[in-house]
Amino acid sequence: MSGVLHVITGLGIGGAETMLAQVAGALHEGGLPQHVVSLRDHGPMADLLEEKGIPVTALNAISWARAPASAVRLTRLVSRMRPDVIQGWMYHGNVAAALAHRVSPGRARRKLYWNLRASRMDTKRYGGIVKWNARLSAWPDLVIGNSRAGMDFHVSRGFAPRRSMIIPNGIDTAKYRPDPVARREVRAELGFAEDAVVAIKTARVDAMKDHETFLAAMAQTPEIQGLLAGRDTRKLALPPNVTALGLRNDVARLCAASDIAVCSSAFGEGFSNALSEGMSAGLVPVATDVGDAAMIVADTGRIVAPRDPDALARAISDEAARPPGELRNRGLRARARIAGNFTLERIVGMYRGIYENDTA
Repeated sequence: MSGVLHVITGLGIGGAETMLAQVAGALHEGGLPQHVVSLRDHGPMADLLEEKGIPVTALNAISWARAPASAVRLTRLVSRMRPDVIQGWMYHGNVAAALAHRVSPGRARRKLYWNLRASRMDTKRYGGIVKWNARLSAWPDLVIGNSRAGMDFHVSRGFAPRRSMIIPNGIDTAKYRPDPVARREVRAELGFAEDAVVAIKTARVDAMKDHETFLAAMAQTPEIQGLLAGRDTRKLALPPNVTALGLRNDVARLCAASDIAVCSSAFGEGFSNALSEGMSAGLVPVATDVGDAAMIVADTGRIVAPRDPDALARAISDEAARPPGELRNRGLRARARIAGNFTLERIVGMYRGIYENDTA
């Protein structure tokens, strides 16, 4: 194979970007050449990809005025590279991948795939680009969704793929694991008591992540220590029992220091990396019923309605009230759920199977 060309909206810190970096990195190391195109700039994930030997092209299409020149650059790259597969990621990446595939030489021998990462999106914010994806949704040879809820939502919005399948996110269970040493060290660094029950939420500040509901719930549970990590979290107005750390690159250590993983998203989540990483680290999950959260959690934690701080507070408080040994055992059940169903190795194998078998 001549390889896979991925086209993604940007390479900042996020779930889709992380999943792309992990999948592309593993496939590249396994002998399947990868190249990644960012429609925006050379973000933090680009550094990680390049460290793995994967070429990254940043088109810097940050305005409509630059879009035509960026489209020409992408088309030329496709013509020069002659990939077997063009893989779109996220809405803008999907559209750009589809157009480049359509106008570049070699279309007959090349496959076009899309990747849908969200579920019930806020149409006031994203309606335009979702409609464009729907209009072009019959172009790809395959549309991949990372959640059943996400695929169902997009079909309800007019998507009509010729083929579709679900590939959930994969978690690096060797990285996200219970770690008693990290637990002690992080708690000492942050000034948390060894016997404190810590509820962590890892997410950038964004309307879909709904920090407001999390903070309102934590204000109702002063006996629990809240921990926030993610871009702009230090700008939030916090109750006394919540500590915000901003953007961090040691989330696995922070999870190891915690007890409960909270996902309070209001909409848009497909398959939450943050929730699954916390579960892999041995944390009890408490999540809102958005995307495939209920399927991921199953019987290992609690699911509540979105935008309901009272219900979220009760769920967190009920889990925190368990005896330490019971809470720890529930967290290990959550880890076993991830290890048995959503490992990175399994998901990489699914992508490899598609790329190699569809293009054979």
